[in-house]
Amino acid sequence: MTTPEAALLRQLRLLQLASPTLPVGAFAYSQGLEAAIHAGLVHDERSTADWILGLLAETFARQELPVFARVYRATEAGQPELVRRWNDVLFAMRASAELQMEDRHLGLALGRILRTLDIPSPFEPAARPPLDGQPTPDPPSAHPPTFTALFAVASAHRMAPPAPELDLPSAMTALAFAWAEAQVSAAVRLVPLGQSAGVRLLAAAGPVIVAAVDVALGLDDDALGASAPLQAILSAHHEIQYSRLFRS
Repeated sequence: MTTPEAALLRQLRLLQLASPTLPVGAFAYSQGLEAAIHAGLVHDERSTADWILGLLAETFARQELPVFARVYRATEAGQPELVRRWNDVLFAMRASAELQMEDRHLGLALGRILRTLDIPSPFEPAARPPLDGQPTPDPPSAHPPTFTALFAVASAHRMAPPAPELDLPSAMTALAFAWAEAQVSAAVRLVPLGQSAGVRLLAAAGPVIVAAVDVALGLDDDALGASAPLQAILSAHHEIQYSRLFRS
């Protein structure tokens, strides 16, 4: 049983992680949106909504969010090796060099914030019990820590004391909203769209995020994964785009 004050504190901690002012540099990336605008595929409020909400409903619901849930639960259970395994799965799902670079940079930035908040990271080397008289370090992850995995780790630690029936869906919702907010912010600058259009887009994202969380929580391990070939192609094109404002 948790007190109302503890519940509010958990909510505030989650809002801090999802805040656009979190110094991870997310504002510098568009995840292929800039290339889609350059190609004329995204050009107004309607096409922007199709792009952002489509990725939320499909890729985010079947890739990002279910991996987030597994990392969150593994963190709560004290299973760092499982955290690293799911992180590697998510990193391997990135379909272009730019998307991998974005994950690498944002993950490293969030890792520094975890150290500032004194949150232990499963990606930091840690000594295991000695086997032959000498401590041995934990094996490193095959891939760098992703932003999503570290967000899940941070959420699991910051949402204490735990209320499992509420905290995981709340944390997943916060991650999805932070992603949607960053995409809308990029679209407002690039399309360009007015601030009112940005408000409408974020409002439209709400029901899509709720449905995406519900889908993600119902997926078995072998059902994880999504395909967004157009985003992957445009992201690859963005690597050689002549003029650009964003890094992905």
